[in-house]
Formats: sequence, structure tokens, C-alpha cells
Amino acid sequence: MANYARKVAENIDGLFFVDDTCIDCDTCRELAPETFADVGSYSSVYRQPVTSEETLRASRALISCPTGSIGTTEKIDLIPAFDSLPLELEENIYYNGYASPDSFGASSYFIRHPEGNWLVDSPKYQVKLVKKFEEWGGIKYIFLSHQDDVADAHRYAKHFSATRIIHRADQRAEPDAEMLIDGEDPVAITSDHLIIPVPGHTRGSCVLLYKDILFTGDHLWWSRNRKTLGAGRSVCWYDWGEQTRSMKKLLAYDFRRVLPGHGERVELAADEMKAHLEKLVSWMQARG
Repeated sequence: MANYARKVAENIDGLFFVDDTCIDCDTCRELAPETFADVGSYSSVYRQPVTSEETLRASRALISCPTGSIGTTEKIDLIPAFDSLPLELEENIYYNGYASPDSFGASSYFIRHPEGNWLVDSPKYQVKLVKKFEEWGGIKYIFLSHQDDVADAHRYAKHFSATRIIHRADQRAEPDAEMLIDGEDPVAITSDHLIIPVPGHTRGSCVLLYKDILFTGDHLWWSRNRKTLGAGRSVCWYDWGEQTRSMKKLLAYDFRRVLPGHGERVELAADEMKAHLEKLVSWMQARG
């Protein structure tokens, strides 16, 4: 729980505040960008919510913060925020919330599918999520994009008897995973789910192409500041040259939406998305 005595100086006075335990994971800025801002190595409240919808979004950020670094100066009703998660992004696609500190606050997602539901990376193990997933028919597969974002996948797998999928090169993060991806060839799990290995951020990084939606882990995201697709050399744990080559490989696929673990989500026309991806590949090659 956030401590008002430790609130960061940049907070604007009012109902919500951020304290100095913030790890700068971007969860709050993604969920409520009209309230929270990046002020260097942490977030702060730069504008207090005005409308009920803004308060709901800020409350959703509060309960999803992996380190409990967001608080309020008076007690508020959080039930609407709890009830709003998982957050529907489009039909059958959800953002889970409840980010885990074990994955540095990475976003995770849920896909409802008639052939079995998918958990994409893992949120914190949360009873409210478990109950919702049970109502939706459980979890058949847990896709783990890479070793950094497994969080509580083992607990969800045990509860739902789900099959965890991870690349063999990152298996040490989930040693008893039920399905391993090998090499760099794409693997079709169903007619709608294609796993594409993209080594670079980690040796075993993979993305999941679901229809025309790309779940990218920490391989690819939308840059809020640059207004284009981005990748981070400073957070490339394996090999930048390999990540550049992996990024170029994605030009062979059409997708209109990028749902990352870290960074901003984005939806564009497929041709516009490809133009941004081509621009990113050129930028990465110039910094090789």
C-alpha cells in the first residue's frame, strides 16, 4: 500500500498520489495517461482525475500497480475498478491488469477462443482473475513470450491444467513448461495462433500472431514520445543484431495491432503498421 509520507515531490495535490517505491514500469501511464506521467525514474500524478471515467482509469491503475505505489488521500470505492478487469480491448481480447513485480509490471492478456482460451504472459495470481477465467471456460494455453514475463504462470497452469508454451532457450524461467518451441521457424498451434521466434531481447523471445493482432512481449512496442514503433537497445539482454534481424522477419506478416508487455499498445491500418515497422528496422540497422 502506498505511503503518503513517502509521496514523490512531483505529485499534484489531490486525491491520487505516487510514492517513492515506484519502479517506473509504465503500467499507470498506459492505463491512465491523463493522470500519471513519467518524471524520470518514476511516475507521478501530474493532473488529478476530474470525471468519473478518469477516476475509474486512475483506480484501475492503482489496483494494477505491481508495487502498490499508488495511493489516495481518502478512502474511495475500488469495486468498479475491480469489476472492470480484465479490460476488454476488442471482442474476445482483454488486458488483465494486476501486473506482477516479478515481471517488472509487464502487461498480460487473455484471448477467449472457441478451441480453448489463451493467457498471454502472466499477471499476478489474483483470485478475482481466476474466478473470471473460470466463468469464461478456463485456460487451455499459456503463451510466455520470454523469460522475463512468466510471473505466476505456474500457478495459473496448475489451477487450470493449462499447457505453458515457452522457447527452449528461455526454458530456465519455466523449467517444467509443458510445450517448448525450438529453433526459429514459426509454429502454428491452431489455425488462429502462430508463434514466431524473435531472438534478440532474450535468446528465446517469441511473439504470438493471433489473426491480425501481434502480442510482442518486450520485442516491439509503440513509443509514446516518438509516435512510432520502438525497440530498446538498452534493454536488449541477448543480441541487438539478432533482434534487428528478428524485427525484419516480421515484415513478412500483416497485423493491425501491437499488444506488448512493456510500452504502449497501438492499433493502426495494416499498411501503416508495416510502414512504421520498416522505419524501425532501418533505425535499428543504423545503430547496429
